Amino acid sequence: MVLPQDAEVRLNVLSAETGYSIGFLTAEMITRGMDDIEDYYLAIVVLERIRAGQERVYSSAELRRDLGLDD
Repeated sequence: MVLPQDAEVRLNVLSAETGYSIGFLTAEMITRGMDDIEDYYLAIVVLERIRAGQERVYSSAELRRDLGLDD
């Protein structure tokens, strides 16, 4: 994997300043960033299904009614 130069510089500086290995910091970034990456890319998939008419979209009024919040 090739990192953009600015990211590589930041990673090297962080490693030097903290004493943590680049491998450790990289694993941390992957682990901590996985939730955000999953949310982002899975949302794109759902958005594409919505645009293609393959996903049901509910209005806030429908949700309130179906959940009994307007009672």
